[in-house]
Amino acid sequence: MQTIKGPALFIAQFIDADPQLRSLDGIAAFAAASGFTALQIPTFVPHVFDLAQAAESQSYCDDVRGALAKHGLGISELTSQRQGQLMAVHPAYDRTLAHFGPEQTRRDPAARQAWAARQLQLAAAASRRLGLDRHVTFSGSLLWPYFYPYPPAPAGLIDEGFRELARRWRPILDAFDDAGVDLCFELHPTEDLHDGVTFERFLDLTDHHRRCNLLYDPSHFLLQHMDYLGFIDIYHARIKAFHVKDAEFVMSARSGVYGGYQEWRQRAGRFRSPGDGSIDFKSIFSRLTNYGFDGWATLEWECCLKNRYDGAREGAALIRRNIIAVTAAAFDAPMQAAVPRDEIRAILGTDRDTSA
Repeated sequence: MQTIKGPALFIAQFIDADPQLRSLDGIAAFAAASGFTALQIPTFVPHVFDLAQAAESQSYCDDVRGALAKHGLGISELTSQRQGQLMAVHPAYDRTLAHFGPEQTRRDPAARQAWAARQLQLAAAASRRLGLDRHVTFSGSLLWPYFYPYPPAPAGLIDEGFRELARRWRPILDAFDDAGVDLCFELHPTEDLHDGVTFERFLDLTDHHRRCNLLYDPSHFLLQHMDYLGFIDIYHARIKAFHVKDAEFVMSARSGVYGGYQEWRQRAGRFRSPGDGSIDFKSIFSRLTNYGFDGWATLEWECCLKNRYDGAREGAALIRRNIIAVTAAAFDAPMQAAVPRDEIRAILGTDRDTSA
C-alpha cells in the first residue's frame, strides 16, 4: 500500500480570479496559505505557465520548480484539457470550441487539431523535464451528438468514431511513452470517453497501450448515476490521477440528468464544493489506498453556491482528513504463531492415518 499524496490544487478555476491570482507566484502564495502542498497546472494559460518554454528549456522548468519550492509547493501534474478537447471536435461544436485554439486556427478545424496534437507532444516533453510521470487531459468527441439513440445512429458510425479517435491519439500515446509519462484521461460528459464502457472501447482500439490511463473524478460518475466506488474496483490498475470534486443529485419532478438547459443552481445534478455534496470521500480514499494508488489527491473546485476561496481552504482540510497514513505492519501480527512447516499437518489433523 501507499500513502496518497496531497493535498494538491488544480489551479484552473483560480487563475485571474483576483489581482493576486494573475501570476504563478501569486497563486502559489494563495495555495500555500490555504494548506496545499502541490499545484496541478494547466498548460493553456501562457502567462502562468509557458508550455513551449517548458518543453524546450530545462532552466525554465527549474525556475518554475524553484519558484514553487519557495512556497513549500511541488507540482502534481500538468493538464491539457482544452488541447485534448480539440483532438476530436464534431462539426456541431466547431464554432463554440474554436476559441480554445490560437487565433489563426479559428476557421480551420484541421489546423486546430494539428495544433492540439503538437501541444500534447510539448506537454509530454515538459512533463519529463519537470520530473513528472503522469499528465491529465480530455479525449475530445466526434460522437457526442449521438449519445442518446434517437434516432439510432447509422450502422457503423459509432465504431468508425472510436476508430478515428484511437487513430488520432495513438501517436500522442506513443510520445508520452517515449517521455515515460502516463496519459490520464478525465472521463467527462461531452467527451467520447465519459464512462468505463467508452474507456474500454478506446483501450481495446489502442491495443491496451500502457500509457492510456485514467484520472478518477467521482463527481462525473455521480451525475451519471454510476457506482463510483465500484468503478475503482474495476479500473484501479489504470487510475493514475485523482480529482477531489464533489457533486449532488437531488431528484426532481421537472428535470433529470440532462439538466433541462438550466443554469447550474437550478439543475437536479450540481457540482458542489468538497464536503458540501453527496460524494463519500472517506470510502474513496480507503478504496484507493487499498489498491495502492500512489498519486496525488487534487482538489478541483467547482461549485454553484460557495466561493472559491472558502472552497479551497475547506477542500485542503478535507483531503488532509481523508488521507490514510498506511500501516507498516498488520495489527494482529504479534498474535501470529510461528509454527514449523512439518507441524502444519498436525495442526490440521491430516497427519493421522485415516485410510482404515
